[in-house]
Amino acid sequence: MADPWLIAGLGNPGERYAPTRHNVVALVVSSLRETLGARLRKVRFLPAEAAEAKYREVPLLLVRPGTWMNLSGPPIASFARRRGVPVDRVVACHDELDLPFGALRIKKGGSTAGHHGLDSLVEAFRSPDFYRIRMGVGRPPGRKDPVDFVLEPFAKPERDEVDSMVADACDAVLSLVTEGLSVTQSRYNRGGIRES
Repeated sequence: MADPWLIAGLGNPGERYAPTRHNVVALVVSSLRETLGARLRKVRFLPAEAAEAKYREVPLLLVRPGTWMNLSGPPIASFARRRGVPVDRVVACHDELDLPFGALRIKKGGSTAGHHGLDSLVEAFRSPDFYRIRMGVGRPPGRKDPVDFVLEPFAKPERDEVDSMVADACDAVLSLVTEGLSVTQSRYNRGGIRES
């Protein structure tokens, strides 16, 4: 059997934050779970939910931490160690202020660009060498605080594009674990609908 991949969706817990820009990746984990017929269950002794799935004979572990975004690294890294998943088989899906709304980028390693969820992962894994599915939410308009911006729901005109971005992010995850980084980048990297 092939070695498993761990797919982590970074976000904030609770219904209040579910529809916000910061939690767009929770939709990716939920969509993958539905597509693959998996069920999230509470992980014993960790603040996280996880599901086991398979795609084209590749085992997948879908993980959603139950901590705040800025503290998501320890439960994800602990679960990865528990299941024997090395950092280079971890895919972190996250929102990205520095990409235009609707943009999608796939990469491995590199800077966290100040994203505190990624900072937490890098610290917990002691390595930046995991894959990232970066989902553009754009910069806030005017002088709006970026923290307030990412904790707001998407505007009504944005919602169709969110659905499209989530669907492409799910497909990108499945492509990444079966066909590799370069194929996935050429197929799914895209600009946003509001280029900056």
